Amino acid sequence: MIPVFHRPLITYAFDHLMAAGVREFVVNTHHLPAAYGAAFPDSIYHGAPLHFRHEAPVRLETAGGIANIRDLTGSDPFFVYNGDILTDLPLQKLIDEHEERGNIVTLALRSAGPALHIGLDQATGKITDIRNRLGTGNEGTHLFTGIYIVSPEFHDWLTPGKVESVIPIFLSMIEKGERIGGIVLDEGQWWDLGNRTTYLAAHRMLKTQSDTFPAYATNVPPAAVHPDARIAPDATLQGVNVIGPGAEIGVGAVLEDCIIWPQAHVAPGAQLRRCIVRSGICAEGSAVDADL
Repeated sequence: MIPVFHRPLITYAFDHLMAAGVREFVVNTHHLPAAYGAAFPDSIYHGAPLHFRHEAPVRLETAGGIANIRDLTGSDPFFVYNGDILTDLPLQKLIDEHEERGNIVTLALRSAGPALHIGLDQATGKITDIRNRLGTGNEGTHLFTGIYIVSPEFHDWLTPGKVESVIPIFLSMIEKGERIGGIVLDEGQWWDLGNRTTYLAAHRMLKTQSDTFPAYATNVPPAAVHPDARIAPDATLQGVNVIGPGAEIGVGAVLEDCIIWPQAHVAPGAQLRRCIVRSGICAEGSAVDADL
């Protein structure tokens, strides 16, 4: 639900998937579940139904979360899409690979990135190991993007109510000869926005390089400063600053490469550099590389 150019990050995932033909969504919630109801009060996004399934009292992890929505996934293959990524990967290629190979699971991979943990036999399209957990000697050659397609029979490998990751399940399936496949999708852009460094970097790149902005969202980045933001005439904005609707920047404030969320305030005279100011917060004084 964090804002990216004044929109919740999850809406970019919705748009991306709808462009690939998805018409219905299931969203697993845990932390601050009421935020979803506030953002989508009718449980509809551009005509597509949204089903919210809350994980409580504990988060069920990646496999447990899928098991928890078995009654909502139907009899067709479905996407699993991590909520903290922003990307424009060509999803039709992933769909085609899944269907043509007859896989139970097909992972979208990239050949470069910060965590090359997936072993892939590109000749067969099979995943062979993950971090050498199966003792193949392959520590990994590809990055897992957090997007994959799952066929309904994957549910047979899951235990409802169990807190567990998909990784041990994938490894068990590989050992038993089940088809866990992958396809390399190096086209387009991919960011994991789960940390502040990439969150800030993605905003800078999307603003300064218009051709990198996801085409399914818009052909050009929206205004970095929302028209409903209030900026004091003598405030100084340096670098790339993204300022949301209802935000206020006080007299004499200086901002450099900051993200100011909707309804956030920057006090008069404040000096902020590479900071993120959350909704409802008033940032005062001087700060560098801080989440406020």
